[in-house]
Amino acid sequence: MRINARVDYAVRAVVELAAAAPGSLTAERIATAQDIPSRFLQAILADLQHARLVTSQRGRDGGYRLALPASEISIARVMRVEQGFLAEVHGQRPEDVVYPGAAAGLAGVWVAAREAYRRVLEGVTVADVVAGQLPPHAAELVAIDDAWRSFSAPPEE
Repeated sequence: MRINARVDYAVRAVVELAAAAPGSLTAERIATAQDIPSRFLQAILADLQHARLVTSQRGRDGGYRLALPASEISIARVMRVEQGFLAEVHGQRPEDVVYPGAAAGLAGVWVAAREAYRRVLEGVTVADVVAGQLPPHAAELVAIDDAWRSFSAPPEE
């Protein structure tokens, strides 16, 4: 799993806006609160506006706000604004990958991994994050001790 900076910043910006709802926040306040480079954030907010997740208002009381209730915005929806597909293999959707010979079954592994990833990201909303309460399916995964451990090398036996 790889989450690039643009996706991370987009999700954090939307979470910050959800925490401020129903009020609005300036881009500068979001950037400061989440330690996001301001220029980068401006482009991300434009993408989120184009996707109709965020609205903006000019003027003294202006700023950005969510266009939808936070409970209706999944983490996956925000991620797709910045990266398109949640999972891809060499630029292709996992179901479109075809391998020869002994590796033929590997496409099924990629499809299964995408589905597991999608279940978590579609099932967690921005409101869940702000409330600090993950839905049961995600909370169960977080509670697994090994979930917090990096496996950069094979586990010891």
